[in-house]
Amino acid sequence: MAEQLPYKPKQGEIPTDPGVYRFRDPAGRILYVGKAKNLRARLSNYFAPLRTLHERTRRMVTTAASVEWTVVASDVEALQLEYMWIQEFSPPFNVRYKDDKSYPFMAITLADEAPRVIVTRNHRIPGAKYFGPYPKVWAVHDTIDLMIKVFPIRTCSDASYKKAMATGRPCFPGQIGRCGGPCSMKVGIEEHRAIVNDFVAFMSGGDERFTKELTRRMREASAAMDYEAAAGYRDKLQAIDAVLNRSALVLASDMDADLFGIAEDELAATVQHFVVRGGRVRGVRAITIEKELDISGGELVDQVIQRAYGGASDADIPRQILVPVLPDDATELEAWLRERRGKLVSIKVAQRGRKAELMKTAALNAQQALMLHKTRRTSDYVARTQALTDLQEALGLAEAPLRIEGYDVSHLSGTNVVASMVVFEDGLPRKDQYRTFGVPETTDDTDSIHQVLMRRLAYLDRPEENEPPEPTEAALQDGEVVTTRRRPRFAYPPQLLVVDGGKPQVEAAARALADAGHEEIALCGIAKRLEEVWLPGEDFPVILPRTSEALYLLQRLRDEAHRFAIIHQRKRRKRDISTVLAEVPGLGDARIRALLRHFGSVTALRSATEDEIAQLPGIGPKLAASVHGHLAAR
Repeated sequence: MAEQLPYKPKQGEIPTDPGVYRFRDPAGRILYVGKAKNLRARLSNYFAPLRTLHERTRRMVTTAASVEWTVVASDVEALQLEYMWIQEFSPPFNVRYKDDKSYPFMAITLADEAPRVIVTRNHRIPGAKYFGPYPKVWAVHDTIDLMIKVFPIRTCSDASYKKAMATGRPCFPGQIGRCGGPCSMKVGIEEHRAIVNDFVAFMSGGDERFTKELTRRMREASAAMDYEAAAGYRDKLQAIDAVLNRSALVLASDMDADLFGIAEDELAATVQHFVVRGGRVRGVRAITIEKELDISGGELVDQVIQRAYGGASDADIPRQILVPVLPDDATELEAWLRERRGKLVSIKVAQRGRKAELMKTAALNAQQALMLHKTRRTSDYVARTQALTDLQEALGLAEAPLRIEGYDVSHLSGTNVVASMVVFEDGLPRKDQYRTFGVPETTDDTDSIHQVLMRRLAYLDRPEENEPPEPTEAALQDGEVVTTRRRPRFAYPPQLLVVDGGKPQVEAAARALADAGHEEIALCGIAKRLEEVWLPGEDFPVILPRTSEALYLLQRLRDEAHRFAIIHQRKRRKRDISTVLAEVPGLGDARIRALLRHFGSVTALRSATEDEIAQLPGIGPKLAASVHGHLAAR
């Protein structure tokens, strides 16, 4: 592989000004768009020796045939131009977004002569104002039912509205009190527009003003002994309270903010966008992002903010945006948003208090969404079939690997080494066949993998498997009882072994297959940092496309093996700690828990003095001396 790209600009050609750059393929298609405060400094990263680049970055620059740039006057202009070109050209190596379209929204059709409120999943109604998304359709309908008691606006269809206005007869929803538009013949178009504006203002966070106004009118009507009007205001207040109770006050009542919780791995990211208006969560939007290049957390936040507000109206931009990490160009983003909103906008990281707690909730939801996204990819039958077929082709297998076993080694600074084996059959996990291994003596990860695979592969050749079965099941056949024995699950050979790691781990596993005489079993490894797939005897990895179902399957297998190994290690560690302290005479379960709660670990307890141990309630000098002496002797 050549170390330099043929289209690399000559030294000094690239300016040091801010600007936007574009990589193009031989046909002229734009592959990637990026911005930079200093074009020369930024582009020099792409023209470093190819062996030093991230694998996916290397694939992009080797696919490209040219690079060009446009100099702009400021960093804010660079941000605006980058956003415009990404929207126009949809470069394949920029991040791709997948909105969660499953949630319904409440929309007010402000572009209509008489705006109406509807439930919709269509995000492209011209001139509409959206609220939500809501978790369920019935939740939107319930909210609308409550809101039109306070703000009686139009709910009927366009056809009903036109017919009513042409005939002078109220629409049917208006006859039964379900529509408050001009078609109900109760209000005029201008009066109705004012009610619609109040509806939008309330849903946008202005609930306190309306609550105070209705309370004042109710008291005035009551004082004037107009009890019927007072009861009407009371019912409206109850409807407002019911709407507000659906959305708890999570921040200060005057706070308008957007929170972005983000969870990511090497290939994908999920974003939970919490919309907070008037201190209440008014909606949650879920976004899935497919990443092509290896980008940092700050760069990802930058892209998320650009997409969230690039096409938004001025009123949809809040005064505060909370993110998990500040992008490098946070100042430029704030200036860009300030130009759009006409008011100050701040981008911050929530450090403490209620904002930090809400950010944790958003991040937790994002993590669960990422897990669900990956699980759906591997649990869908069509996706599983495609994954196994892709895996067969990528690894050059004779048949699709219907049974795959994944292995991972876990340790604590080289001690307490354990390994896990997970089993996927037909692309789905078989948790009843998971196994764990203890590795009491080992030199490194490669030695541990070799040991574990030798122990596992030995089950394929045990002579007792060929002996007559022992009766473990009974069935009645032709009037006689026939006993059979199920074949031990370890005796089923896998079509593919997957180890967590790169070339060294794969070579160790290959030695185990050769030593055990089972070289007919296919083998590969998946390296976590670059998501490369390694085959035995190969100097270069197999690079699966980021959208490949096969790569998602291997990822899930690797992550499941890692999770299972960590769980086993923690159980063993907890058991070992309890065993060590339980050997101390006079030390019961309650005192063991108190010691571990105070010192955190046996290692920290071993480093403590007798006086420090004795300071704990219930542990006197004599017992402290016993604990200290016992741990020092081990």
